[in-house]
Amino acid sequence: MDSEKSKSSNGFYLICIFILLVGMAFLTYMWSSKRTELNNCTNENLVLKSDMDGMNKMMAGYVGNLSNDLKTDFKNMLDTYDKLIEKDQSKADSLNTQKQKIQSLLNELNSNKKLTASQLFTLRKENETLRNIMKGYVKQIDALNTLNISLTSKLDETSAELNTTITERDEFKKDAEEKSEQVKKGARLQAYTFRTYALQSKWNNTTKETDKAKSTVQLASSFTISQNPLAKAGKKSIYLQIINPDGKVLQANSGNTVDTEQGNVAYSDKKDIDYQNQAIDMSIFYDFKSTKAIKGNYKIKIICDGVVIGTDSITLK
Repeated sequence: MDSEKSKSSNGFYLICIFILLVGMAFLTYMWSSKRTELNNCTNENLVLKSDMDGMNKMMAGYVGNLSNDLKTDFKNMLDTYDKLIEKDQSKADSLNTQKQKIQSLLNELNSNKKLTASQLFTLRKENETLRNIMKGYVKQIDALNTLNISLTSKLDETSAELNTTITERDEFKKDAEEKSEQVKKGARLQAYTFRTYALQSKWNNTTKETDKAKSTVQLASSFTISQNPLAKAGKKSIYLQIINPDGKVLQANSGNTVDTEQGNVAYSDKKDIDYQNQAIDMSIFYDFKSTKAIKGNYKIKIICDGVVIGTDSITLK
């Protein structure tokens, strides 16, 4: 039994040693392969560096000119961006960002006097990229300026048309107002065939006409309201205004006032009528009541729809 166990143990160790040997052989192969690749890369880099050094020596005569050309180009681009900012302030932030990139490259050119051809070609590529970006902004802003000019032209045309329309509107409005005023005047009523007289009391409670102020108890004004098909039909108030010789308006009640074109005025008395566009004969009486009439000339005005439609006068002795 011990002999069998010993054989089994020796077999296990042999297998492990075999696996370790295979692993070491694989690792040795991998290390050798990577070492070969590293040597190849190193050799290629040396070749490339040698080629680059040769190219730099070959391009040495052009480096100065290329550097100067790039500086000039960058400066021109900065000037162009300044002009673009003047044209369109709304894009100032974006344009200034591009300017900062260009200025950074220009500073690099100015500060580094020993740039290689490769570095300059890299800068030239960046220059082309920035130039293409600048061209895009130029197109955008020129398009906007063209559009603004077109819009300004159209706005001027629209303003001119609007001014013409406003002028025409004002003329039409003025004409309409004039015609409206003419119609309004044409629709006004007229009072005519006046007969204004004074009345005194008789012993049997009747009245008779008089021209004596001391015996006058009433003033009456009779007249005709004109026929007018243009006037508005319906209920109308006809106001009698009597102005005594002292210039005072006689009022049956202290609150007797009416709105007119000359403002709110006092009136003596009134009478309501149903006007149907036909002529109406009518009279309005004013009672002196407890007051006394005075000698002199009394002016009579008849008011309807806010305007004086007729006048008359009477003199009492």
